[in-house]
Amino acid sequence: MDGFGRVMRSWTGWIRPEDRAAYADYIERTGLAEYRRTPGNLGALICFRDLDDGRCEVRTVSFWRSRDDIRGFAGDDISRAVFYDEDDRYLLDRETTVDHFDIDA
Repeated sequence: MDGFGRVMRSWTGWIRPEDRAAYADYIERTGLAEYRRTPGNLGALICFRDLDDGRCEVRTVSFWRSRDDIRGFAGDDISRAVFYDEDDRYLLDRETTVDHFDIDA
């Protein structure tokens, strides 16, 4: 497990490229901060890539000791994405579910 934990959680959304800096700041103050405050979280980050269709894809990735620890953040249904008050201001589209991957390192 060396540094990453046992589970990776990944969510994807899409924003306007011009909103990238503002959205990064917003997510840092909301979702990423909440991830990091949750016991069992081993780190979280946000990734961006500009797409040919004029949107910017956003991916949040977090690392956890266990799925039980993820429940402390997401609730009982860990497959459902967690959203915040101002998400509609930025998001053009979003996944409403998240993916979880077991890490074997």
